[in-house]
Amino acid sequence: MTITIVGGGASGFMAAITAAETFPGAQITILEKSRTVLNKVRISGGGRCNVTHRPHELRHFIKNYPRGEKLLRRLLPHFDADSTVKWFEERGVKLKTEADGRMFPVSDSSHTIIECLIKAARNLGIEIRTSVNVGSFQKNDHVFTLEITNGEPISTDRLLIATGGYPRAESFDWLEEHRHAIVSPLPSLFTFNTPDNYLLPLAGVAVKDALVKIMGTKHEWQGPLLITHWGFSGPAVLKLSAWGARDLAENDYHFTCRINWLPEMKEQEVRDFLLAEKTNTAKQQIASHARLGLPARLWKAFAEKAEIPDTLRWGDASHKVLNRMTELLMNSQFEVKGKTTFKEEFVTCGGIALSDIDPETLESRSVPGLFFSGEVIDVDGITGGFNFQNAWTTGYIVGKNIGL
Repeated sequence: MTITIVGGGASGFMAAITAAETFPGAQITILEKSRTVLNKVRISGGGRCNVTHRPHELRHFIKNYPRGEKLLRRLLPHFDADSTVKWFEERGVKLKTEADGRMFPVSDSSHTIIECLIKAARNLGIEIRTSVNVGSFQKNDHVFTLEITNGEPISTDRLLIATGGYPRAESFDWLEEHRHAIVSPLPSLFTFNTPDNYLLPLAGVAVKDALVKIMGTKHEWQGPLLITHWGFSGPAVLKLSAWGARDLAENDYHFTCRINWLPEMKEQEVRDFLLAEKTNTAKQQIASHARLGLPARLWKAFAEKAEIPDTLRWGDASHKVLNRMTELLMNSQFEVKGKTTFKEEFVTCGGIALSDIDPETLESRSVPGLFFSGEVIDVDGITGGFNFQNAWTTGYIVGKNIGL
């Protein structure tokens, strides 16, 4: 039996290795259109590779997938984050867990993961071919024929598409022609551009905890926030962008976001604190000394926005001034006019409709012998290792079933 995998990424390699171990007599080939394989693994996590996320109970773990939760509820019991950790440790790669739950190789280098996967594949006799672009395929008499750009056609008994996500719908044409519905691809995990934002001069300032809400929707997320040269980033914004991906696209990425910079406090608590400072630190200048754990530069920017002069002391502040400050701390609003891709870690929502795939094996319902795994299907997670877990899980499931 011959098995061909289109896509030399995380999911393609996991599928190939699992298939080789499950069906030792199979001849397995990975085809990658780029000159190198595992390119997304290489750049993930700033070159460290965010392999997965701290294992949790299934009901908690799957809540990190804006799309695909129902499918992963069935698949993760067969290969979850615990399985991923064990899989790599059995092959000599230990992972560590950071405070926010992200898991990386102890080496802090993505090359450790790349070398592990390539070594495992080669030890199993898997052929890895690069610079091979599959333009289309046909199936006749139970055999797939792959048309290769500038190359000879390739025949195979089983075929896995693990190409990753495509940013444009037309890129799916070669799959759609085989009676597969395509959910229109859209960006996920992006930052918010706020060109009129008075905080832009504070680029690089971060807060550990903020609540960001997209006005007019139910979408909100609480977590670390980063002010950038173009607007807002950080886990709170990136995760929020994943959940709101389709709604934000419909509005052409023009919307209002509201930021509560003190989400663990009630508005009245903040107001009472500021009023108490009139007595407790009456002679201290308001703008010069940050309060409530906020960065000094951010506090000063709020003071300026509240029209508080640098020389104004707490004891001389009017209730009107302190109310303006309270409003900025609890209910800052910014007009978003566009998005920016988060570094090179481009993630799409959309892809092959899950209704067209067998949820037990990930085999195409319309083309027997054809399988899909990874980001090419309509599954995506928030930032933090969840997209790689989808790649490992779906790749493993295909690997276990593609030779049957």
